[in-house]
Amino acid sequence: MEVIAVANQKGGVGKTTTSVNLSASLSVTQQRVLLVDLDPQGNATMGSGINKNALDETLYDLIIRDSDLSTVIRSAKEAGYDLLPSNGDLVSAEAQLLDFERREYRLDAILKSVEESYDYVVIDCPPSLNMLTINALVAADKVIIPMQCEYYALEGLSALMQTIDIIKAHLNPELEIEGVVRTMYDPRNRLTIEVNNELFNHLGKKVYRTVIPRNVRLAEAPSFGLPVIQYDRHSKGAIAYLALAGELLRRADEAKVLKCS
Repeated sequence: MEVIAVANQKGGVGKTTTSVNLSASLSVTQQRVLLVDLDPQGNATMGSGINKNALDETLYDLIIRDSDLSTVIRSAKEAGYDLLPSNGDLVSAEAQLLDFERREYRLDAILKSVEESYDYVVIDCPPSLNMLTINALVAADKVIIPMQCEYYALEGLSALMQTIDIIKAHLNPELEIEGVVRTMYDPRNRLTIEVNNELFNHLGKKVYRTVIPRNVRLAEAPSFGLPVIQYDRHSKGAIAYLALAGELLRRADEAKVLKCS
């Protein structure tokens, strides 16, 4: 099982869109996928077709109350994956976690209990560096960073990479950056091209070749509680996320070959 945190301390860069649609695209390729909604806004939950306001128990109850996993996990049938859902209850988890020993490892322990059941776990992180995000980075094997090619993006990326280095040094030495995915991509914009060049200069092969374009169907899909591949599989957004899943899987295969050689 590989655990991937989708993270960026900057909001509005497409974290939830990437988490939901990457999960759906991986499931289409016959991978067993669990999506973890670690954002109290619960957008990944709603975007997966699960009403966050109608839940008896959520990820909050797992992390804070040690609820039984089987009572919290949901099958997002139309989306094609399983889900650990969240809602506003998760806001209070931040303060309550301070009273726990090994508080940084709460999510890690939960995910280790299901490692035989899934090929991939995708964690949708909140848009800030808090105890929830730290839990995600401690539990993760790799980090995918969605970002727009805009003025402040590189500064935010630098801050996140410093955070990852700190987590790696003190809490999770196996943590690696899987890649940076460029979202809401518009190649006609001169600033996009400049930031794009900077990304490749600094990160090289860590930058995914796949880009996620601005796409109306991609923006519409969450309001129907569907990943874009179920909403309109022929749209540019659906095709892009399928390509991203394919690139992720190819990288994983290449890494296995290198490890064996």
